[in-house]
Amino acid sequence: MATGKSKAAEGKSKIKVQWYRSTIATPKAHKELVRSLGLTKLNQIVERPDSASTRGMVKKVPHLLRIVE
Repeated sequence: MATGKSKAAEGKSKIKVQWYRSTIATPKAHKELVRSLGLTKLNQIVERPDSASTRGMVKKVPHLLRIVE
């Protein structure tokens, strides 16, 4: 029986994050943030939960990361 909740309400929605620019000349905090999202290689795409904290991390370094639809 359906409860009428959407995926977002259940917390099951995901976003794909791509690392597309190098962190060579960036501050240490930016490098740590990219690494904490689970990104290890350039042009890598990872799937993370669509939460405010994840979106906030991506918003901190928009020059390095992008959300892929």
